[in-house]
Amino acid sequence: MNERTHVDTGEDDLCKTVCVHKDAVDAVKKCMVGDETLRELAELFKVLSDHTRIRILHALLHAELCVCDLVDVLDMNQSAVSHQLRVLRTAKVVKYRKEGRNVFYSLDDDHIFSLLRDGMDHVME
Repeated sequence: MNERTHVDTGEDDLCKTVCVHKDAVDAVKKCMVGDETLRELAELFKVLSDHTRIRILHALLHAELCVCDLVDVLDMNQSAVSHQLRVLRTAKVVKYRKEGRNVFYSLDDDHIFSLLRDGMDHVME
């Protein structure tokens, strides 16, 4: 442990002694990604933080659905669902395919599936 300075802070959620563990800090600094990547990750979590979008994604966890199906499952109007799907599509969270006059949506990839599944596991513990 490399200690730099010691100051008694008196706060329960803070270190009682201020010190820097140089080996750990250096190892973490080597692993840190760039700010732009972290901004993109923050944007992804912003997209995922909306209750309506989470409802849509939860439905898409179970099946590929057309917009009309989502409207029925979520008991929402089509323009509201379409707006949220546009946000999710722009963020590369969902993808779509056209079949005749219908548009079917699904989760974009296994990463999104894993994020949702792991999040559900976490909140249901």
